[in-house]
Amino acid sequence: MQKTFSARLGTLLAGSLVKQILIGLIAGVALAWISHDAALAVGLLGELFVSALKAVAPLLVLMLVIASIANHQQGQKSNIRPIIMLYLLSTFFAAVVAVVFSHLVPQTLTLAAGTTEIVPPSGITEVLHGLLMSMVANPITALMQANYIGILVWAIGLGLAFRHSSDSTRALLNDASHAVTWLVRYVIRCAPVGIFGLVASILASTGFGALWQYAHLLALLIGCMLLMALVVNPMLVFSKIRRNPYPLVFTCLRESGVTAFFTRSSAANIPVNMALAKRLDLDEDTYSVSIPLGATISMAGASITITVLTLAAVHTLGISIDVPTAILLSLVASLCACGASGVAGGSLLLIPVACNMFGIPNDLAMQVVAVGFIIGVLQDSAETALNSSTDILFTAAVCQAEAEREASRA
Repeated sequence: MQKTFSARLGTLLAGSLVKQILIGLIAGVALAWISHDAALAVGLLGELFVSALKAVAPLLVLMLVIASIANHQQGQKSNIRPIIMLYLLSTFFAAVVAVVFSHLVPQTLTLAAGTTEIVPPSGITEVLHGLLMSMVANPITALMQANYIGILVWAIGLGLAFRHSSDSTRALLNDASHAVTWLVRYVIRCAPVGIFGLVASILASTGFGALWQYAHLLALLIGCMLLMALVVNPMLVFSKIRRNPYPLVFTCLRESGVTAFFTRSSAANIPVNMALAKRLDLDEDTYSVSIPLGATISMAGASITITVLTLAAVHTLGISIDVPTAILLSLVASLCACGASGVAGGSLLLIPVACNMFGIPNDLAMQVVAVGFIIGVLQDSAETALNSSTDILFTAAVCQAEAEREASRA
């Protein structure tokens, strides 16, 4: 009996995770349709899954980065620089796409009284100040608060220090990183159950009735994100690998974007991206640093959100903008998006910073933020899916391009 149960459990764990997630998604929709109370109750499963991912992700990043840097051989390439360049280009192009389509399909808002209890950053300087302070945060505090900028800084510093340690110490660090990776693998296998709970509870508690009045705005936001995911990002990937980018693009969207859509957290999706990078046989020295770094600076989705909602407020108030102003807005939105991870509330609370460019009062800007929270069920999900899948996509593109170059030289 026990052997039969173990065999079935092994078969379940070895099955296709994507298919199991799809089953969980359908089951969640069905439960929300059948029983409102039961759907709310199983929301606990979703909360447990997301909390488990968020809990293990900081430790995973810390151990992987320390181990990879400590064991890094002198002269060995890590390919971080071209990946960062792709991250920044994608974030800027996302803002440009949002500006162009907001001009072609201008949106207006019916601004109602919104919350002003949350105080957004007063400007770019404050955003940059927050990021710099995150870099020098106490390491224990950084781990507890999932401050990935601080975790990366400490992990890089400790990794460089451990380069001078004994072979046995570096072997211990490797074993520790493998142990955390093993733990993460089993947490990720719970994704179908977690997504079942998340979908059921979200549909039961909010539904999509409130979203219909903002259907056009949502269509513009999600359309821009789809354009980035299916057109612009593949072009950037093609510039690296010089072959059809879509098999890699669809793999990243399917295996990273789907879980990110439902967890709505780039930090929680770091373990998922790490596991995918391992399956794609990418260089661990590269992805152990680039993926957590991407969770903080690769923010194409956030750039689109900030730009589209800011321009919706601009069009609502009848403010005209010229081309230089549009370019400046793209730069400001990109910079704000890169700083979104260091601000409570993410990209939405950085909208007032962009609105400030046009002299829009803070009380009106916060009403735009309130609209963002209303459509957040879909907007935040799509934004996170684009952000997180882009992290692994560009890492894979650069690693594969470098591997092919080395193979051609051999």
